[in-house]
Amino acid sequence: MLVSPDLDHLGIAVRDLDAACQFYTALGFAVEGREEVAHEQVRVAMLPLGAGPARIELLQPTAAGSAVGRFLEKRGEGLHHVALRVPDLQAAMARLQAMGVRLVKDEIQIGAGGHRYVFVHPASAGGVLLELVEAKR
Repeated sequence: MLVSPDLDHLGIAVRDLDAACQFYTALGFAVEGREEVAHEQVRVAMLPLGAGPARIELLQPTAAGSAVGRFLEKRGEGLHHVALRVPDLQAAMARLQAMGVRLVKDEIQIGAGGHRYVFVHPASAGGVLLELVEAKR
């Protein structure tokens, strides 16, 4: 039996990470951590949502040609992706690939906080960039 995924985080593209953090802290959010993910060319800040494990991830590009930089140029600031937490990322990938689902990259990446993830291409997910994040073991 498959376990239903949980919401891990909502990724929001921003032009100025410091200003975005200031806005969200004014709403009562705490900034849990900041780091740079060099291979994705982004600086990120994580903000926990309430008492649960879900978070908001603020993303500022470090290069105009990065995926988030291109997103900002084309669409402006806003919701970039939805991330779901799955218990077994490799198994989830295998099920999706067997169905012909298109992934942005066919290999598992390591992201902010050391989590393992893959992105499902919006063409296969109803127009949504969907990130699958492996639950911590």
